[in-house]
Amino acid sequence: MNKEKLSLESLIFEATKINIENNVLTITLNRPERKNAINSVMTNEINYALAYAKQERSIRVVVLAAEGDIFCAGADLRNMSGKEKAPDSAVPRLEGSTDISLSIRHLNKPVIAKIQGSVLAGALLMVTNSTHAIAVKEAKFSAPEIKRGIWPFMVMAGLFRIMPKRAGLDFCMRGQAIDAKKAEQWGLINQSVNAADLDKTVNALASDLANLAPTTMQMGLSAYNKQDSMSFDEALPFLQKQIADCVQSDDAREGINAFLEKREPKWD
Repeated sequence: MNKEKLSLESLIFEATKINIENNVLTITLNRPERKNAINSVMTNEINYALAYAKQERSIRVVVLAAEGDIFCAGADLRNMSGKEKAPDSAVPRLEGSTDISLSIRHLNKPVIAKIQGSVLAGALLMVTNSTHAIAVKEAKFSAPEIKRGIWPFMVMAGLFRIMPKRAGLDFCMRGQAIDAKKAEQWGLINQSVNAADLDKTVNALASDLANLAPTTMQMGLSAYNKQDSMSFDEALPFLQKQIADCVQSDDAREGINAFLEKREPKWD
C-alpha cells in the first residue's frame, strides 16, 4: 500500500461520487447507464476511497450506495472481455490494491451496503463483505454467471461465509434470483425496507455506528476477520490477547470512566 498520505482534494471521480458527512464516507456507484457495472475505473476509485477511509480516523463508517434502478450488475463484461477498454482513471492507482472485497474486508470499519436496486454477479462481493446490508423490498439478488458459462468463483468466498451452504450452492448452480425477503432469511442482508424508508434506515444505522468507540471498533473487526479462519483452540488464546489489549486502550478507559461518572463517552 502507498505510504504517502492520501487526499481527495482536486481528484475527479468519474465512475463514483464521494461524500463525507458526520464521520461517514459515502461511495456512490455512478454508472447507472451501464447498470453500475464495475470497470477498472470504478474499481480503482472505490479502492482509493476505501484506503482514504482507512487512513482517516475521523471517518468511522463507510456507506456503499448507487445511482439508478440497479445497485450493481457485477463486472463490466465488455471491459472484462477486452472488447471495450475503460479510460485511464483520473484517481491515482494504489500499488497492490486490486480487489474491492479485500479492501472492504481489510478496512476494519463498519461498511453498510445501501441497496436501492437489484444486485447481480460480482456485486455480491461488496454485499457479502460489508458488515451490514440494507435493501429495498423490491431488490433481487442473483449469481447468473452459470447462464453465461461462467461459475461465480470469487463470489463464493464471501457468500458461503454468510449463507447456508445448500442455499448458496443452489443459488450458484441455477443462477436464479431471490427476493429481498429470502435474502434476509438466508443472511445475505440484514434488513429489507420500503424504498421510502431506505435513507432513514441507513442514516440511523450509520449514525449509531459512528457514535461508538472507533479504535475499539477497528480492533474488534480486525480480530473478527483474523479469527474467522482459525480453529477454536487457536481463536480462544488469540482473542484473550485481544481483550487484554482492548481493556488497556484509550477507548476503554474513556468508556469505563464515562460509565462510572454517569455521562456519555467522548471519543477522540
